Amino acid sequence: MTHLTRRSTLALMGAALGASALAQGAPSWSQIEAQARGQTVYFNAWGGGDAINAYIQWAGAEVLQRYGVKVEHVKVSDTADVVKRVRNEKAAGKLDGSVDMVWINGENFLTMKREGLLFGPFAERLPSFAFVDVQGKPTTRIDFSEPVEGMEAPWGMAQLTFMADSQRVPKPPRSMAELLAFAKAKPGRVTYPRPPDFHGTTFVKQALLELNSDRAALYKPVTPEALAKATAPLWSYLDALHPHLWRAGKQFPQNAAAVRQMMADGELLLALTFNPNEAANEIAAKRLADSVTSYQFSSGTVGNTHFLAIPVNARAKEGAQVFINFLLSAQAQARKADIAVWGDPTVLALDKLPPAQRALFAAKPLPGQVELSAPAIPEPHGSWVDPLEKEWLKRYGS
Repeated sequence: MTHLTRRSTLALMGAALGASALAQGAPSWSQIEAQARGQTVYFNAWGGGDAINAYIQWAGAEVLQRYGVKVEHVKVSDTADVVKRVRNEKAAGKLDGSVDMVWINGENFLTMKREGLLFGPFAERLPSFAFVDVQGKPTTRIDFSEPVEGMEAPWGMAQLTFMADSQRVPKPPRSMAELLAFAKAKPGRVTYPRPPDFHGTTFVKQALLELNSDRAALYKPVTPEALAKATAPLWSYLDALHPHLWRAGKQFPQNAAAVRQMMADGELLLALTFNPNEAANEIAAKRLADSVTSYQFSSGTVGNTHFLAIPVNARAKEGAQVFINFLLSAQAQARKADIAVWGDPTVLALDKLPPAQRALFAAKPLPGQVELSAPAIPEPHGSWVDPLEKEWLKRYGS
């Protein structure tokens, strides 16, 4: 959507930071804080995790005490339903929408951005954004190949991470090439979940990215020609890998939890996750041995960021910005990253923080945490997923 279209939409919806404000410069942060006081923010976010719900409750209590902003957690099971509600309210001309803030990324963000359903740009004007790691974590500005452009604020990180028991695997493979050699040396002790399971598809995307030195086509809408060219080395690699996998690559576990349990039982030597802190969580819960380590491939692994956005017709735009700014603060990010609280990795660059704020984060990793993070490789364009999964199933799914 063009800036002119966005500005027209914001003016039409009566946005507090509408077209004229964007043209003349946004209100000062002190003005936003003053306007936020007394507002209620209806935060639509997934409600299926007790630890996450408790964290949101804590954060809401903090901003109420500090800034006079009340937060109501509207627990949802599918963010797509929130997108539909905002779309319908906008179409009906409702200027005071029921959604003030939404936890979002990927296709839902793309839909809201392209349909003019988002308020902004606001994210990079937040005071706390100055400490976001936009260099080391490029997915804080790119959401599944879609430029964020300040229309959502990064909240937490996810990245493909591998696990191994250091007592059995002191030197785990750190690339797809090393993984093939490892599988050949340890036949039947390695596997990955069956696509279209998310983790299985992510494993395939990791191979696709590593095996293509020129990745430009992967970040554009897929075409039959681009698909055939980019996947040729992928299928050759998987053809070579599969005979050495668990059950000779004729069967695959249904999900990453099954792979992790098989590793815990000693049947497999490696497991995988999209949460770099999952092994630490499992060790703390006594479901994995404390000798299990987490690691990422040396050149990087597929990663993405989850975000916070404000609908264009939100009633409490100022309150939502104040709440998001707090959620990006060192205190809130450190608490969120704490294994005992949530264990969701921070979007901040710790070396940017003042010493006192940096000290809020654990000085050294807990057992199972990634000790040396690798670069996050942005997700390919979302249009690649469906043809990748269909071709994988055609070749290996029977």
